[in-house]
Amino acid sequence: MQKSMYAIRDNSLFLDLAQGPEALSVRELTMLLLITGTTKENILEMTNRIIRDYGERNIFAEKDPEKLSRDLDIPIVKACQIIAAGELGRRHYDKTETGFTTIRNAQDVFDYLTYMRNLPKEHMRGLYLNSHGRIIRDEVISIGTINSNIIHPREVFHPAIASNATAVVIAHNHPSGEATPSAEDIEITKQLAEAGKILGIALLDHVIITKDAFASVNASY
Repeated sequence: MQKSMYAIRDNSLFLDLAQGPEALSVRELTMLLLITGTTKENILEMTNRIIRDYGERNIFAEKDPEKLSRDLDIPIVKACQIIAAGELGRRHYDKTETGFTTIRNAQDVFDYLTYMRNLPKEHMRGLYLNSHGRIIRDEVISIGTINSNIIHPREVFHPAIASNATAVVIAHNHPSGEATPSAEDIEITKQLAEAGKILGIALLDHVIITKDAFASVNASY
């Protein structure tokens, strides 16, 4: 039986780093980052919840601490800690990584966002592309209930304008496992496509992701 690499005392985290940080899971690294829990949750409960609800990849991609604090019901200080860690990682990545993910079709979107397949709530994600179809920014646009996700065009296109993106692909997961776009999915896609035309930023696709499948909303109308 593997020995636990962490212990919790007085609502604080103590990690055994004898094997080095590379031996730690994303959850354990996040626990180390947050250090303590709150009066409502200990550090283990808090970390498990935010990783489960936001996703390992999404949590460190978020850039707005107030939004993160609201979405996850955590203190603003802890949201700022997470944002700072994500920003440090992005700056290092930007300086050392020479390649970019290129999006050509719905399959590419599914492959890039494969981690979304098992999220328990609906997440709407925006992928912002340059003129070569390469991702220059991705964002968590919203986290909805398990069967509803209300989107406004400004939430989708503000990051595109800020990043000088020429095109946008949006995607969201269906925890129910049903890949067929709903009437609401189709209506939202039409609204966003029209808004994109006005702004001169193309909405290339809206992809539905489930555990075992994906579907393009654009192909449904």
